[in-house]
Formats: sequence, C-alpha cells, structure tokens
Amino acid sequence: MDGETEDRPVVKPTGTTRRRKRLHVGWIVLGLLIVAGLAWILQTRQASRNRRPPAAPIAVSAATVQLGDIEVNLNALGTVTPLATVTVMTQINGQLQRIGFQEGQIIHQGDFLAQIDPRPYEASLEQHLGQLARDTAILAAARVDLARYQQLYQQDSIARQQFEDQVFTVRQAEGTVRTDQGLVAADRLNIAYCHIVAPVTGLVGIRQVDVGNFVQTSNTTGIVVITELQPISVLFTIPEDQLPQVWQRFRQGIVLQVKAFDRVGYRLLATGKLVSTDSQINTSTGTVQLRAMFDNSDKILFPNQFVNVELLVDMLRNTVIAPIAAIQHGTPGDFVYVVQPGNTVKMQVVKTGPVNGERVAVLSGLKAGDKVVVDGTDKLRDGAKITLPGAPAAAGHPR
Repeated sequence: MDGETEDRPVVKPTGTTRRRKRLHVGWIVLGLLIVAGLAWILQTRQASRNRRPPAAPIAVSAATVQLGDIEVNLNALGTVTPLATVTVMTQINGQLQRIGFQEGQIIHQGDFLAQIDPRPYEASLEQHLGQLARDTAILAAARVDLARYQQLYQQDSIARQQFEDQVFTVRQAEGTVRTDQGLVAADRLNIAYCHIVAPVTGLVGIRQVDVGNFVQTSNTTGIVVITELQPISVLFTIPEDQLPQVWQRFRQGIVLQVKAFDRVGYRLLATGKLVSTDSQINTSTGTVQLRAMFDNSDKILFPNQFVNVELLVDMLRNTVIAPIAAIQHGTPGDFVYVVQPGNTVKMQVVKTGPVNGERVAVLSGLKAGDKVVVDGTDKLRDGAKITLPGAPAAAGHPR
C-alpha cells in the first residue's frame, strides 16, 4: 500500500563473513607496507650514490714523443773466432833440447820457439858435402876428357862411339852432382827444421811436450798452439728472412758497423765491421753465417768467447720516437695512452717500427709533442682521469 513501509527482514552478518573482510583488509595493508619499504630502500640507495664522490684521478708518469734518429739493428749470438790458430808441429824427428817461450806469452812471427838436436843432420850434411866434393871433381875430370875427345874426334883420331861415350859419362857425372846437391839441401833444411820459430803472431797456449822428449813428425798433439788475437773475428748467424736487407747494403759497399757485447748483453766489448757472408743458407737451420772483424787492440775479445752481436743495418732519420714503456698490447693491437687537455687519457692505436734499447720508432698514430703515459697504465681506460707528477691537485668534490 502507498505510503506504508514494507517490512523487510534484517540480515545480520555472520562470524565467517567478518573474518574474511578483516583478512582482505590485512593483505591490502601488508602490500602497501611492502611497496612503501621498497620505495624507501631505492630512495636511500639513490641518495647514497648522489653523495658518493667521483673516482679519484690515477697517478701516472708521462713522456713527450720526439723526432729523432733511430738505428735499425739486428741482434744475434756470436763466437769469437781467430783468423789463425796454428798447432806448432815438428817437421823433423829428434830430441827436444830447448823451449824458447813462456805459456801465455804474446810472440811475433819468426820468434824462436824450440830447438831439436841437430847433430844427426849436421853429420849427414858433412857426409853429403864430401860426396858432392868428390863427384864434382869427377865431373870436372870427365868434362876435361870430353873436351880432349872432341878435339881428337874432329881430327878423326878416335872413333865416334868413344866420343859419344864420353858425352854420356859427363852427363852421368852431372846427374850425380845434382843428386849430391839435393842431399846437401835436404840436410840443411832438416837442420833449419831443428830450429822452430813462430809461424804467426799471437798468443802461446799451454806447452804440450817437455824438454828431453823425443818428438816425431807422427805426433798429433804438437809442441804448442798459437792463436792470432789481432785482428780477430766474430762469427754469427742471422735468419734468412733478415738476409736481404743486410746483403743489399753490403753488396753496395756500405760499411756495416758491428758491436760485440758480453754474454749478458750489457757491456760493450768492441766495435768492428762486417767483412763477409757465407756463400749459402744453411737449410737445416734457415740461417746464414756472417763474419765481423775487430782490431782487438786491447785484446778484450778472446778466442771461442760467446758474445752478443748488434749489427747496424740502417738509420731512420727524423722519425717519431716514443719510449718503449709507453707501448701497450691488446685486442686492437699496439696502442698508447695519450694525455689530453683536462688531465684525461685517450687510447690511441699505433704502428711501431724498429726498437733501439728503450726507444721505439712509431710509424703512425703519434706526432712529435704528444705526451704518452709510460708508468701506471695498468689501471687506465679510455677517458680516465689522471694526475701527473708536479701537477696541481684537483679541486675537491662536495659530498
């Protein structure tokens, strides 16, 4: 009916419904708390980053790239080799009477070395001189008879055969005299061999035989070994790939300087020049042997000594030169760190050339006046901030 309120039954919520509503509200509140917590953590980390100071500049050392001359050298191992090593042998049999040298002595060509007993050969010389005198007299008598027979033959006083027999008699006597002369010369030569002299100038080694021993030509050890020290050579080998640049300049008559260093390659012993190359490449090693000559006036180079050889092949003039310590090696190849304005570095790829000691020729990538880092490169990267010794300190950054 109009104007009258219809009575409806009131439904009261049960206990289960109320628990579900409270659980739903709890999950919503928990999610809001988690979101708020994550937001607070992110905000805190960002604020910490903003307060963190920038990375400190890296302390390095730098050097300036310059123009200059650099030597093109080839390095090799060499052996000091004398031009003459002579084992003094006896050329005659006999007793060794006297030694005329001291071990380790420098002797000159023609100096007395040893004396062998000459008396047997002097006696033989006297005997052959007597034979020569006798046979010379026989020859003289035969020649006189030949002159007389020739005159009688011309007068037709003797037979032709008698005259010709006398001609042959003279020739026979001449042969005998020449034989005697040869025996006399051999005896005199043997006597000369008894007096042994130095065949070359050089250093006397250790004596191989003592006075009183009977020496023979069949002995293989000899009396002493003499080694020539001045001048002296060094034999060394280079790879066949390096031969063309050496051979081309050597064939043109250019004097190529050779330096000999000690075994560790630190001390310079002597300076000489290249004088010859081998006539062929060793196919088993792929190398070719070269000989350098040294005056060795101070006798510092000793036979069979091992040395480090430095052969000057060429000289690069007015080229860009950088310290070898500046060259780094990596994926892009050889590179350097170039100091930029504002105390930063730039990684620059370079092409290197010959190396000479602590210097290297840079064929491309650098120019004279560039500053390159030579110490402290292990922590650098492209664009990194650096500080150089003696440079003013960078201004502080607010926290």
